[in-house]
Amino acid sequence: MNVLIRSEDKKDYDGIRMINDLAFNQINEGVLIEQLRDNPEYIAELSLVAIVEDEIVGHILFFPVKIKNKSKIHRSLSLAPMAVHPDFQNKGIGSKLIIEGLKKAIEFGYNSVIVVGHPSYYPRFGFKPASKWKISLPFEVPDEAFMALELKPDALKNCSGIVGYSKEYENAL
Repeated sequence: MNVLIRSEDKKDYDGIRMINDLAFNQINEGVLIEQLRDNPEYIAELSLVAIVEDEIVGHILFFPVKIKNKSKIHRSLSLAPMAVHPDFQNKGIGSKLIIEGLKKAIEFGYNSVIVVGHPSYYPRFGFKPASKWKISLPFEVPDEAFMALELKPDALKNCSGIVGYSKEYENAL
């Protein structure tokens, strides 16, 4: 199967919403993405689609977040949401989206990515429990489900604190 991964275009918006609605079986992620597009920090090049035979079958979004402690603010990206059409799941499309998205994150000068997700899935890309760096969330999740990835060696070495999400994510919780 030939899969093209590219940054979103305005003509993709309806397809992105549909993929997220189908993959999550509800509308919250699709609404979240639409709201994030209105945020000045939104980077369209970090919203990627997977295309098979001219149809959108997957989507991933990386959005800027800040990891804050008393003395520092560390820029990072949040990987959320990621969705693959149910008919195309377990075919490697999510992996392709993640790999290409991480490359784009590096191109845009980011040194790290955080994710709340399946602890059996994300470690294959190098994600480790964020608690390793004393990074936490402003809400409760199991330790093994909140992970971080250094895109450059020791990028999180002196980073600790609480993730500050944009108001759109906070409203979606």
